[in-house]
Amino acid sequence: MTYDRVTGDFSRGWSALLAAVGEVADEDFDQPSGCRGWLVRDLVCHLVIDAQDVLITLVTPADSAPTADATTYWDLVEPPSGDDPLDALIPRLAAAYGDPALLRFHLDDVGSAAGRAAELADPAGLVSTKDKVLTAGDYLRAYVLEWALHHLDLVARLPSAPRPPVQTLAAARTALERIAGAPFPAELSDTDALLVGTGRRTPTAGETAALGGLAARLPLVLG
Repeated sequence: MTYDRVTGDFSRGWSALLAAVGEVADEDFDQPSGCRGWLVRDLVCHLVIDAQDVLITLVTPADSAPTADATTYWDLVEPPSGDDPLDALIPRLAAAYGDPALLRFHLDDVGSAAGRAAELADPAGLVSTKDKVLTAGDYLRAYVLEWALHHLDLVARLPSAPRPPVQTLAAARTALERIAGAPFPAELSDTDALLVGTGRRTPTAGETAALGGLAARLPLVLG
């Protein structure tokens, strides 16, 4: 995969997500998101932290061989129990903004910077994050999945909000299938594969049958 393709997928997904947040009405910041226990404002606050992580990682060089790629960057973890202090911290941070316009502005500010940093990054350069070393290209490719999932989280209860680009959903599905080590059934749309695969939606009886042995390994909770 060329670096232009990688940065294109990253930028397309991230730009669409930033634009979608920009269109969320103030009153909808108190709507539930697709992330269990988080309101839309909490999710947007998490995206601010995601953008900061991108900026930090892209300027954190490594001088050892890669230990991960776009697939193994993600760890499979247990579903959140609510006991992690970070689970409580995010809603408190989000509430501290008060006016949704401030939260929206902060995400646009740091998010735009993260997007520019991604475009300027050396694809072959090694970066370090989460005690792993990987190329900047693989790091950005890993985040295509993050953007797709959180875009779906954002619009979960906002039927009129813009959906993720079809290219982003397709790339994210491919990434999740690599993590799963198996393809999702063709009859599942990209959106349904992502929602069911990560436990954001319970599969129907028909979907469970189509998933076969893969159903027993779901959900794939990424950390």
